[in-house]
Amino acid sequence: MLNYVWISLVFVSLVVGAVNGTLPEVTEAAFNMAKTSVSIAMGLIGVMALWMGILKIAEEGGLHRFLARLLRPVSKRLFPDIPHDHPAIMNMLLNLSANWLGLSNAATPFGLKAMEDLQRLNQNSKTASNAMVVFLALNTAAITFVPVTILAVRSSLNSVSPGAIIGSTIVAGVCATVTGVVAAKLLEKLPVFRRKADVTSESVAEEGK
Repeated sequence: MLNYVWISLVFVSLVVGAVNGTLPEVTEAAFNMAKTSVSIAMGLIGVMALWMGILKIAEEGGLHRFLARLLRPVSKRLFPDIPHDHPAIMNMLLNLSANWLGLSNAATPFGLKAMEDLQRLNQNSKTASNAMVVFLALNTAAITFVPVTILAVRSSLNSVSPGAIIGSTIVAGVCATVTGVVAAKLLEKLPVFRRKADVTSESVAEEGK
């Protein structure tokens, strides 16, 4: 789908440029931006390597697992249909805590494994369960206390204070998380979604037997 979007953008820009007689400017801008993107990417290497190295040390030290244990009481309220000792709970918490630390590479495997575990509890394989929807909202909002990519971009562009964005990103992440979770919890109370939740609860009960 994304390929079609890009092709459409390129096609529209060429058509507009041809109609307005600015096709040479469009071509020049394309080459200039290609050069700029390479320059920015090369400038990110050093900063990204430094931050990812620091965060890797934190990961190996078990910081994300410590955060996951702290979040366990909250998970009981967010995912009431999932047994507290089910593997899906720990995988979801590890995914969220890794995202909090900006460890996107470490968070992805935990997220995929969590979805696999949740799918095993979901009898209707063609419809996401309430727990899957809530987890997806949390994962997409992704509160990040160390926004490595943004810090690296700002540093590569010679920002006077690269870390000034941290507070704003945390606030934005918290707002997105609260909005996503509230929306998921409100929508799951609608009759059409409650019927799907009941199916999931039955499958959990059967697995417990």
